[in-house]
Amino acid sequence: MAALLGLAQLVVVVVALVPDGSAPWSAGRLLSASGYALWLALAVSVLLCSSRRTLSALPVRLGAAAAVALATLVAALAAAIVHGLFASVGEAETWPGFWRFVGGSGGVVALITALALRYFYVIDGWQAQVSASARAEADALQARIRPHFLFNSMNMIASLLRRDPEVAERAVLDLSDLFRAALGAGEGNSSLQEEVHLAERYLAIEQLRLGERLQVAWERSEPLPWTLPMPRLVLQPLLENAVLHGISRLPAGGRIEIGLAATADRLLLRVRNPSLPPQADGPHGAGHAQRSIGHRLGYAFGPRARMTSGWEGGYYACEIELPLD
Repeated sequence: MAALLGLAQLVVVVVALVPDGSAPWSAGRLLSASGYALWLALAVSVLLCSSRRTLSALPVRLGAAAAVALATLVAALAAAIVHGLFASVGEAETWPGFWRFVGGSGGVVALITALALRYFYVIDGWQAQVSASARAEADALQARIRPHFLFNSMNMIASLLRRDPEVAERAVLDLSDLFRAALGAGEGNSSLQEEVHLAERYLAIEQLRLGERLQVAWERSEPLPWTLPMPRLVLQPLLENAVLHGISRLPAGGRIEIGLAATADRLLLRVRNPSLPPQADGPHGAGHAQRSIGHRLGYAFGPRARMTSGWEGGYYACEIELPLD
C-alpha cells in the first residue's frame, strides 16, 4: 500500500513539475490533486487486496492483466463520480472534458498499477532467489566440518576410551552436538545461546586434541541477548578457521579470544587468534566460510549487519555487529 500511495504522489509531483506553459501550480491545486490521486490509489489497493485470492488463482500474465483492468475500471468509475459531483455544483467548467478526465485517470492508474505489480513481482523473485542462495550456502556449510576433523576426533576418542572413559564419553557427546547442528544448518534459526554452546563443544574437542597448545578466553559482557534469533553455524566456523589457520600452524600454539558484548541496539561478536602473516608459506583459507556467514547474516538482519576481518600485529581478528531492534 505504501508503494502504491508513493507512486500516486510521485505522479502528481511529476505533473506539477512538467513545464507545459500553463499557470504554475498553487498549494491548493497541489493539495487537491494529491488528495484525489491518493484516494484513487487507496481504493485500488483495497480492491486488489480484497480480490487477491481470486487473482492469484489465475496464471501470472492473466492475473496481472485482470488486476490492471480491475484497477482501471475502478479509477474510471471514481473519476466519473468526481467529475459528475463537481459538474452538479457548477465547478466543472475549468476541468477537462468528461471523457478526457475519466480516460486520463483510468490510463494513469493502469500505468501505476502495472509498474507496482512489476515491482512487486521482481522483488518477490529476488527475495526467493536470496532465500534459496542462503539455504544453499547453509547446506554447503555442513561440509565445512572437515573429514580430517572427524577422523582426528574419533582417533582421539579411541585413545581415551581406556585411559579416561568419562572424558571420552563427554567428547562423543560434544561431537554428536556438533554434527547434529551441522546437519541442520539450513533448517530454521538458532540463537546466540545455542551458537555459544555449540562453539564451546567444538573448542572442548579441539582442546582435547591439541592439549596445552590451545587456550581459550571468553569475554562475556552481560547482559547479553541470549535469545536473539540468528542463522545456524555462525560462530563455530570462525573458531574452526582460528584453529586450522592460526593455532595449528604455530609450534607453541596460542590463545583464542572470543568477545561478546551488547549495546542498546547492537550485538558485538569478536574472535581473535594469533596467526602467521598472510604472506607466510603454507596453506591459507579461501574465505568461503566468512563469505557464507556474511551473506546469511545480511539476509537475516539486512544491511545493518556488518562483518569485518583482518590480520594485524601477529593476530587475526573477525568482528560481527548485528542489530538488536
